[in-house]
Amino acid sequence: MWETTFSIALIIFSALMVLLVLLHKGKGGGLSDLFGGGMSSSLGGSSVVEKNLDRLTIIVGSLWFVTIVVLGLLLKE
Repeated sequence: MWETTFSIALIIFSALMVLLVLLHKGKGGGLSDLFGGGMSSSLGGSSVVEKNLDRLTIIVGSLWFVTIVVLGLLLKE
């Protein structure tokens, strides 16, 4: 049962990671520009949208990594 639960979670986190990486701004802009990411502040830093997207990507990436480790430990037994 736990293997199935973590396998489903891994699929969901993997799809979210692909989506979040595609939303990031690349050399020529990104999909995040569609949601206001192209409007940066005059202070020179990243926009609020980019900062929040970075944070969300780090959180989902961490959960993805933990899910892989737990699933590996469960399947090893």
